Amino acid sequence: MEPFVQSNSTNTMHLQSWENRFTGLLAGFTTRVGGTSRTPYASWNMGLHVGDNPDDVVSNRRRLAKQLGLPFEAWTCADQVHGTTVQQVSEEWTGAGRDSLDTVIPGTDGLHTNQAGVLLTSFYADCVPLFFLDPRQRAIGLAHAGWRGTAGRIGEKMVEAFEQAYGSKREELLVAIGPSIGGCCYEVDERVIVQIERTTKQWQQAVHPTEPGKYLLDLGQLNRLLLLELGLRQEQISKTNWCTSCRTDLFYSHRKEAGKTGRMASFIAWQQEGVRKDS
Repeated sequence: MEPFVQSNSTNTMHLQSWENRFTGLLAGFTTRVGGTSRTPYASWNMGLHVGDNPDDVVSNRRRLAKQLGLPFEAWTCADQVHGTTVQQVSEEWTGAGRDSLDTVIPGTDGLHTNQAGVLLTSFYADCVPLFFLDPRQRAIGLAHAGWRGTAGRIGEKMVEAFEQAYGSKREELLVAIGPSIGGCCYEVDERVIVQIERTTKQWQQAVHPTEPGKYLLDLGQLNRLLLLELGLRQEQISKTNWCTSCRTDLFYSHRKEAGKTGRMASFIAWQQEGVRKDS
């Protein structure tokens, strides 16, 4: 069953099974539809770093926060660099980067917290969004996994961070793999595959050769294989079937749109106790 369920009324895709199971949890992924940005960023662009009008981007971000029933001050994000650095978001980092690149959490591709009222966000236009949840410890996290971050095992770095920061147990973690460019569309060369081969002995399950020196790479599947290697069970991992390149009516795709496009946002937060999302 598809874990990311599209809402036509809000133009977002929610991790419905997580939200239904855990009261107060908000988790999902935005589409490109329903914002104020203009071509080529039309229309719900969440990325301040792509050349869009900053006022339009901040307006789009405010719209999402309002839909989620959270104050815009809760919006927290990092300066993604296709690395494997992860950061715990405490009070001092809450609100980082919400309306300016000058205040983002620097050089970071993974965020996690156990504080309610903090809206963790991360940005995408083909790379893999990873969502993490420890229901017992009420810890949540997001990781941005392009091919470099995947090869660097950022998923493993997040699991280890949960263990160290919150005493999480691997058998209790839940992970969701969100919309990204699929193995149907993501062609890479030998330079990338050499790095992928070093990542896991199971790498061939995520790679399909097409011609000499060319391969189709399923980054979502590769991240799933790496999580299974860590000891997570199949039932702990939810993986989407949405491909951002196939569906540019719904998603931005850096590859399909030749690099000039906007960004979707992954998001996850616990509502403050006693606060309910607007209907």
